[in-house]
Amino acid sequence: MWNKVNELFSSGLNKSQIGFSLGLHRQTVAKYLSMTAEEFLSSQSYDRHYGHKLDAYEPYVVEELAKWPFLSAPQMHDRLKENFVDLPSVTPKTVFNFINRIRLTHNLPKEVEKSYRPYEKQPDTPYGEYAQCDFGERWMRSPQGHSLKVYFLAMSLSRSRYKFVYFSRTPFTAALAVYAHELAFDYFGGIPRKIIYDQDKVFLVKENLGDLILTSGFRALFREHGFEPVFCRKSDPQSKGKIENVVKYVKYNFLRGREFIDIDRLNKDALGWLERTGNGTEHHGIRRIPQEEFEMEKTYLLPYQGVPTVPCEKLVPHHVRKDNVINYRGNYYTVPTGTYRGYQTLVYLEEKEGQLHIYSHDTGKILASHKISGDKGRLISNTSHRR
Repeated sequence: MWNKVNELFSSGLNKSQIGFSLGLHRQTVAKYLSMTAEEFLSSQSYDRHYGHKLDAYEPYVVEELAKWPFLSAPQMHDRLKENFVDLPSVTPKTVFNFINRIRLTHNLPKEVEKSYRPYEKQPDTPYGEYAQCDFGERWMRSPQGHSLKVYFLAMSLSRSRYKFVYFSRTPFTAALAVYAHELAFDYFGGIPRKIIYDQDKVFLVKENLGDLILTSGFRALFREHGFEPVFCRKSDPQSKGKIENVVKYVKYNFLRGREFIDIDRLNKDALGWLERTGNGTEHHGIRRIPQEEFEMEKTYLLPYQGVPTVPCEKLVPHHVRKDNVINYRGNYYTVPTGTYRGYQTLVYLEEKEGQLHIYSHDTGKILASHKISGDKGRLISNTSHRR
């Protein structure tokens, strides 16, 4: 400030003009003009330190952050209130700035809380006992340069790591997932006794106080073929790490850098990839080639006597009206406001267990679910779809 005042004074401005320009009182300007450079550097105006309301609590905060580096500012605010009855009344923003200053001053960066979960190498499962199954999706590029998404179901036998994958252009429904299972059983030449799954809406209608209610199509599948479905806990990918790795393997070894011609060509190419690479090269986990290990495992599988049948149901594209509803069986069902983006806006419809599920044509993500009405001319809406 001393330099700026003297600069303006040298340019011909008087004290009042300098004060008006810099927002200073005229007497403050006069004080700066009366000081030499050495006097200013040694004055309090040059090196002024301001106290903070929470400075007295700095040692405690430093100790807590060193012990628990993941603590947030609101948590520290609460602990200060808990441990110091004389804590002054300050805003959360003041505490946030105070904690940030301490982290910088004492080199205490915030860390993510590390949860500990013990792991141990599990023994090999018996031949023919387990398989794991999961879904995946990935964007691909057509020869014309258009981006489109493909969906796939992957299944892997847990002992031999022998894999199967089936691709679809539409999101998997219960019927399509059943068809993919039949193809996998036919490819394996048998059925494992237990298959591990996520708690996916394709297989489950809902969870009722811990009891899993299966879709009718999937329930019919395991009853017909005699295998036992095992559903792992929610948000627990470690429970089925083998298939999680297979999904990544399909995405980054097979799909990445590959053009989409059509879905039949993609499934044909996938079978070739499985033979060459997916099942034909050494698995880094078991240090054996899945194809060779499968020759031993296939004799332990349950017999498969079915015939894969293409499901009659298909996800059919459906036009969205400009008022963000779709017309289905004489009734109007809402989709989120903004879904309509022109007369070519499409969605996929699926009717399942008395519910109408509406999926995005572009991403395959579910947009809405409505209970199907038996009336005519009704508007079935979801309040969250409004502005």
